[in-house]
Amino acid sequence: MADAGSLRISGLEDLLKAQREKGPAPVERWEPPHCGDIGLKIRADGVWLYRGSPILRPALVKLFAGVLRRDADGCHYLVTPAEKIEVAVEDAPFLAVEMEVANSGRDQTLFFRTNVDDIVAVGPEHPLRFAIEEKTQGLKPYILVRGRLEALVTRALNYELVDLALEAHPCDGGLGIWSGGGFFALPPT
Repeated sequence: MADAGSLRISGLEDLLKAQREKGPAPVERWEPPHCGDIGLKIRADGVWLYRGSPILRPALVKLFAGVLRRDADGCHYLVTPAEKIEVAVEDAPFLAVEMEVANSGRDQTLFFRTNVDDIVAVGPEHPLRFAIEEKTQGLKPYILVRGRLEALVTRALNYELVDLALEAHPCDGGLGIWSGGGFFALPPT
């Protein structure tokens, strides 16, 4: 466990400051016309595709990720002030690839870095939710990144996350994760 002064995620404090200063694109306020499907897809492993070919430029993927939105209809779109383009997403549009833990128990805060370098502190504004994978019955944790966009916690981090599980209260026996003042319950087994 790390205290707040010794976080390891590469440049975490600088990334958090830059993210706060820049802020996300205001895609939730834009209502451009729907322009259809041009062949964009995000695979479950986080790889972005254009007409079946991987997009190999990380800067381009980050640019697209910055204007990605999930609407109330459950569909994902790249949104600019002038157009709205469909994006097929196999699972979650982002992956949580790095985790840092500050403090412990009820006082802990979990920080995640996504594959597109978003930094998210799990708490009431960025909750953690758990789903059960149908095929394997395995646990799939997701973090709300922004808007309705989530990041799937990678398998390696999933094991670290489960190791942090505690009882909410000794009398109720429910297991979950504390972060940022919130308790995020694991599904009953």
